[in-house]
Amino acid sequence: MIETSKPESTGPVLSRKFSVAPMMDWTDHHCRYFLRQLSQHALLYTEMVTTGALLHGDTARFLHYDQSEHPVALQLGGSNPAELAACARLAEQAGYDEVNLNVGCPSDRVQNNMIGACLMAHPALVADCVKAMGDAVSIPVTVKHRIGIDGRDSYAELCDFVGQVRDAGCRSFTVHARIAILSGLSPKENREIPPLRYDIAAQLKQDFADLELILNGGIKTLEACQEHLHTFDGVMLGREAYHNPYLLAEVDQQLFASTNTPVSRHEAMLAMRPYIERHMAAGGLMHHVTRHMLGLAQGFPGARRFRQLLSADIHKSTDPLAIFDQAAQILHGR
Repeated sequence: MIETSKPESTGPVLSRKFSVAPMMDWTDHHCRYFLRQLSQHALLYTEMVTTGALLHGDTARFLHYDQSEHPVALQLGGSNPAELAACARLAEQAGYDEVNLNVGCPSDRVQNNMIGACLMAHPALVADCVKAMGDAVSIPVTVKHRIGIDGRDSYAELCDFVGQVRDAGCRSFTVHARIAILSGLSPKENREIPPLRYDIAAQLKQDFADLELILNGGIKTLEACQEHLHTFDGVMLGREAYHNPYLLAEVDQQLFASTNTPVSRHEAMLAMRPYIERHMAAGGLMHHVTRHMLGLAQGFPGARRFRQLLSADIHKSTDPLAIFDQAAQILHGR
């Protein structure tokens, strides 16, 4: 592993105006380090970590991050208040800027463990979890949820959920503006088939004006972000930020009024080389890092060759850093 994390935060002050969603198998610490080269202000989330994994597994590995990742939030999956409180304390001790409870994942595996979107049917339990976490730490405790689930998808039920969790102390909610279908759809289908209902999320913001409400779901451009920010307190991007990461290079200037010149694709690529060298010197593989960088060349000639070099050719070479340098040359001047 690269340098272990330290408890103090050294990055910009936490803002939820723009964030990158927690995404399983994607937003690991290598991905977050890469995204931080593009934006200094975006709030970055870990993959969801279950309470069982954190309390009974390789705790240090699950909590690991690089100091440059701040502001960074740990997302937890669980439904036992005492266990979530213990994990929240671990997050705070490790220096995370926020701890977030997952009430949006629709997969069968997490449902069977009372994790994710199925918890929307149990607002009192979620409230107990949030209160226990809030009582245990001084960092913010937030919730990411859907606008409903099958069988509990009325606006009144959504307001009941948010109201109970608010009364337990949560002040910031990230709303994925789709219901989750817990039987019959895969997690991938749940990100695409239920229609986006920004109007429902907007009504929620109007009715809970005192709460911070972050919009998530289907947002693809910074122009769309700016439009949504007229209604919501923040926006969260998921798959678009991963597949088209260079979008983040304009975030600081367009959304945070930074006067710094956006980093170029080539500069972002070169900034990753020392990090990759350290990772490989510690016994890691280049692919652990470069698999998150394949979208950096998206949108111009050479993108296909760029992806081939970083996803296939590095496995065939005895000098993968030379292959990395070839890929970087494709970005030269961009």
